[in-house]
Amino acid sequence: MGFNKLTAELEGQPVLGRSVAAFNQSKLIDAIVLVCAASARAELEEIARTAAPTKLKAVVEGGAHRHLSVAEGLECVPEDAAIIAVHDAARPLVTCAMIERCLESARNNGAAACARPVTDTLKRINDEGFIVESVERDGLWAVETPQIFRAELLRHAYAEVIATGGQVPDETSAVQAAGAPVALVETPEWNGKITYPADLELARLVLRGRKED
Repeated sequence: MGFNKLTAELEGQPVLGRSVAAFNQSKLIDAIVLVCAASARAELEEIARTAAPTKLKAVVEGGAHRHLSVAEGLECVPEDAAIIAVHDAARPLVTCAMIERCLESARNNGAAACARPVTDTLKRINDEGFIVESVERDGLWAVETPQIFRAELLRHAYAEVIATGGQVPDETSAVQAAGAPVALVETPEWNGKITYPADLELARLVLRGRKED
């Protein structure tokens, strides 16, 4: 992006603020922990406190990799928490409804994640950039966040990851590695991640469309 995308303005509110506000809005969420880079901590904490003045309970510096950052965040979650949700703040289009549908699935199944079915044609390429085979997309889903779990399941999964020195790309991978199934909850609205500058423009269009609805 060339700048901190979490502070980018998105229809009058920073990207991070929109993500935090969705969790703050839900009556099913009791507390929020922000995990962020040390270099941006003061600015991001101010944004998060504005979006969730009473629910933001802790701000912690993350690690060199995602799984280490999540592990740091878990240390700040109260021991009596029954359910833990992990969300990538760069997905500011998450809604309270998305969170609560995923949370109910996690309560029933132990682990759940927002996701959408893959609709594009998929190809695998070689090191030279040429197609070597087609990938059948039937049954393929793109996993998003939030990813929500019964607390004891997520804590156990991450304890194993840290103890073995392993790495996982997301929380569902950690839980699957621990032997637990994960349910996917389809997101009917766009829940895209802000990665490129054009994603901000698309997100603005989505938000304007929601206002019109």
